[in-house]
Amino acid sequence: MKHYAIDQWADFTRGLPADGEQTQMQTHLEGGCEKCRILWKFTTRLNATCTSLATDPVPESTVRLARAIFPVQVHDRPQRGNRLPIETIFDSFLVPSPVGLRATWQVGWQGLYRAGDCSVDLRIEPELKSSRAAVIGQITNHALPEFQMGNLPVCLRAGKMVVAETLSNRFGEFQMEYDQQARLKLCIELWDSKSIQVPLKTFISEQTAAKSRTSVRKPASVKRLSPKGN
Repeated sequence: MKHYAIDQWADFTRGLPADGEQTQMQTHLEGGCEKCRILWKFTTRLNATCTSLATDPVPESTVRLARAIFPVQVHDRPQRGNRLPIETIFDSFLVPSPVGLRATWQVGWQGLYRAGDCSVDLRIEPELKSSRAAVIGQITNHALPEFQMGNLPVCLRAGKMVVAETLSNRFGEFQMEYDQQARLKLCIELWDSKSIQVPLKTFISEQTAAKSRTSVRKPASVKRLSPKGN
């Protein structure tokens, strides 16, 4: 008597075999083969379990935690021809501070970029006494303001490694927390395989930077955050 393997019964429970083979396996099953009946029952339960799991939604917070524990390795590099050139419209560090406020404590950075018909508004808020920071942004279409920019993949990359990722909401807004590191860039995937990439600034505390220098000058009592060139 011919027996069927477990992979064949797995296909059988999902209705994948051709009509002729499906009929033969059904006849064989009805013939009383106990060995194949055990495999058929197992693959039937397995198929039902997998189907039920596929319909259960996974919370977004669980997905973010899983991706933070297991960083995603990017294997495919976007083609340069699909990367839109960016233009800096505003950079808060390029704007001189008013007289009398230049020694104040400036936390965060804000910038505005333009790429094609899209505008990207970014703000970086570093955590005090920590290497972590948060980037808050919004992407809009200045050519078609009513066009929704939701569900766009947004990620932070350090070389080929994805540090953090999310999706923009229906207003084009997004937010991510991350550990600051060199060569970090924000990547937004658009339609037609086009993308926008913006290098992010790295922030260090001036008090921390002063400790690494061999200067005998006493550090200032007021802490400031300054951008560190990538």
